Amino acid sequence: MAAGAAAALRALRTLLRRGPEATPGSFPVPGARVPPATPCVSSPPWRSSSVRTLQLSSAACAGHNKWSKVKNIKGPKDEARGRMFMKFGMLIKIAVKEGGPNPDMNLNLAQVLEQCRNKNMPKAAVEAAIRSAVGRRPTDTHANERTTERQEKAKPASQHMFEARGPAGYLLLIEVLSDNNTRTHQEIKRVLTKNRAMLSDGARHNFNRRGVVLVPGENVSTERALELAIEAGAEDVQDTEDEEERPLLQFICDMAEVRKVRASLEQLGMQITSAGLEFVPRTLCPLDQEQLDAASTLIEALNDCPDVVRVWDNIQADS
Repeated sequence: MAAGAAAALRALRTLLRRGPEATPGSFPVPGARVPPATPCVSSPPWRSSSVRTLQLSSAACAGHNKWSKVKNIKGPKDEARGRMFMKFGMLIKIAVKEGGPNPDMNLNLAQVLEQCRNKNMPKAAVEAAIRSAVGRRPTDTHANERTTERQEKAKPASQHMFEARGPAGYLLLIEVLSDNNTRTHQEIKRVLTKNRAMLSDGARHNFNRRGVVLVPGENVSTERALELAIEAGAEDVQDTEDEEERPLLQFICDMAEVRKVRASLEQLGMQITSAGLEFVPRTLCPLDQEQLDAASTLIEALNDCPDVVRVWDNIQADS
């Protein structure tokens, strides 16, 4: 299915380059009414039934729609805010360790810093996370002395990915940052077992690391979205929503092409919501409402674990 979508995109791009004299074919052209794509489903898992899959896409993409809203941190506002900033701090550390502290050269770090600004994370907390990742002490030596001592004594945290399978067959990638992998492994296993899930090697093979550029989707037709994908050099485009149910267009591309696709979309007049690397599921597993509720409980419990940074999945809400 994915190969078919890619072939359709290549053919459509060729037709558009030929112009009006091109021989009509079986591929959709801008302005034409196109039938909905047949959903691609895996036998073993998360997305919203309201997500409209564009013709170039074989499946809705993970991470940005009403299902994301289900997984938001719940609880007292101040507590949720503190946990959110803690997760951002962990994301900053991972991004810096992977690509360095310069956001101009590190796309993932730039994406996280953009999210931090959007959520009003204090600048001091952001800078502290970057300093911690590069092993640099604060410039004010009189402030945070005890914090610095604790950081010096603490073991260096390492990044790890746990693979899991849910009770309905959906797959999870659980990204963690921990200074004690044994402790984290036991905690992850406890949460999974309590929710009838299990660790499962091989789940990673159902996900591709791809570049993802998000732009607001208000007043953008399917045909225009297809045109934007072709002109920007994206491989796929999908219609989805953020956690506040605002429409978004998600342009998917090769990891090495993210900056190029982002720049092209900006030149085409699109406002960029975010751009970075994500784990995109190759196939999806549809769940009914009862199964979605159970999956929500599990993912919330995983996100409550102090060492968990993010949880990726391949769940789709059954229509």
